[in-house]
Amino acid sequence: MKRRSFVQYAGMGAGATMLMPSLLMGNEIPTEALLEPGMDTVLKKQMADVALNTAKSMGATYADARIGRYLNQYVFTREDKVQNVVNTESFGIGIRVIANGTWGFSSTNDVTEDGIKKATQHAVAIAKANSKIQKEPVQLAPVESHGEVSWKTPIQKDFKEVPISEKVDLLLSANAAAVENGANFVNSSLFMVNEQKYFASTEGSYIDQDVHRIWPTFNVTAVDRAAGKFKTRQALSAPMGMGYEYMDGLESEKLQGPEGIKLYNKSYDIVEDAAMAAKQAKQKLSAKSVEPGKYDLVLEPNHLGLTIHESVGHPTELDRVLGYEANYAGTSFATLDKWESKNFNYGSDIVNIVADKTQVGSLGAVGYDDEGVKTKKWDLIRNGVLVNYQAIRDQVQMIGQNESHGCCYAQSWEDVQFQRMPNVSLEPGTEKYSLQDMIKDVEKGIYILGRGSYSIDQQRYNFQFGGTLFYEIKDGEIVGMLEDVAYQSNTQEFWNSCSKICDKDDYRMFGSFFDGKGQPSQVSAVSHGSSTARFNGINVINTGRTI
Repeated sequence: MKRRSFVQYAGMGAGATMLMPSLLMGNEIPTEALLEPGMDTVLKKQMADVALNTAKSMGATYADARIGRYLNQYVFTREDKVQNVVNTESFGIGIRVIANGTWGFSSTNDVTEDGIKKATQHAVAIAKANSKIQKEPVQLAPVESHGEVSWKTPIQKDFKEVPISEKVDLLLSANAAAVENGANFVNSSLFMVNEQKYFASTEGSYIDQDVHRIWPTFNVTAVDRAAGKFKTRQALSAPMGMGYEYMDGLESEKLQGPEGIKLYNKSYDIVEDAAMAAKQAKQKLSAKSVEPGKYDLVLEPNHLGLTIHESVGHPTELDRVLGYEANYAGTSFATLDKWESKNFNYGSDIVNIVADKTQVGSLGAVGYDDEGVKTKKWDLIRNGVLVNYQAIRDQVQMIGQNESHGCCYAQSWEDVQFQRMPNVSLEPGTEKYSLQDMIKDVEKGIYILGRGSYSIDQQRYNFQFGGTLFYEIKDGEIVGMLEDVAYQSNTQEFWNSCSKICDKDDYRMFGSFFDGKGQPSQVSAVSHGSSTARFNGINVINTGRTI
């Protein structure tokens, strides 16, 4: 097996491993049970107060309770068959306390007064036991008391109200379109999530939130049996923090790319994309293999989002910077001394990267994080310089700040909340500048769309990224499709090579539904927005050649 094939298959296996805990979380239920209203807010407040009062009576100086109802629906198809429809529900409460200056946590699915009291007593007992080896007491940044408030993802269509038959018909139509246009194999999936979360704390906040996410995706394969080759093409969709309206495929919400490619943002046409994917998978079978060398890379947002995620999102997580993630996922090259210098050149002066938990349509958008902090937007990199990290209430004092960034999250009620990546996005260029303008300005380059295999070291510094589609650019024009493309660089060199960014009209989001972190591992959903950007003089290798 060639190295490229090994990396691809290994990546698919790792992805499936990460996906399975989320698929299995909760009990399987009939479809109609998704529409049941669940516990009302009056009863949630009553149950949360049981936890808070019990914790205080046992000497806890702080406590919060999260009552969560997590509803998931997944639909899987292959060619003309439905493989599976999965509906799950998970319901329970997690209680976190500080006693003797130390954290304690416990959870239960017995959401009754007795069940909550027992779980709270357990959390306080854990905190007091842990305090015997705690070197310094937990310091929490102050937070506003919000009283009773609510927030909901602004959706137009609730996926739970859309019949399963309609979802299945849409996926099967996409599969049929792929087969009609030359695909030998195609599988498609639709992931839909609703998190109904209630947060209460001893600081006086009672926050009810209703969060929605959706992710349609597929994989198309074209086979050349005579040559013994096959090529695949993934969906160019992005997971979104939206309702089922994302599947409407509105023409007004698409951008026209080169080579007849449609670029999707707030509305996705899975049938159209699947038909195009089959044609492109066939084209890849006879595409020219890339000549290694230096190229100017034109990276579209669906591709660049993954590079942002790995080379900016993860290395600016404060717990990773401080070494707390070293055992599981590595550390970060963006160490405190670089930030303290106030002049560390993370990228060129047009690179402005922000963290934003309020971005409408994004996977990470919520009104309040899982510590009851109102979410916000803040700078990570401004004019190419590293200016901040991602930190939560018990971390910000470590970098001399007194306000949480509002990026604390737990994947469910039974897991403790901790610092998670917010949406991390590259701001668009300020001058009018389109994708077509950018291609005209490239003499020798490659236009890359979609995600592929990737590798990055434990400090998030040296990396290699592939993609889904590659087009050669010569003298300002696209001259044909390429294959076997991957680029290599290091984070600082790469972002300092950023020479041009398209304007806001080209801005789109990529997302990850299952971003893993922590021990025990948890997954979270996060988006990364950008406009198409150009990176000059990047080293490109040929992944099809044996080493």
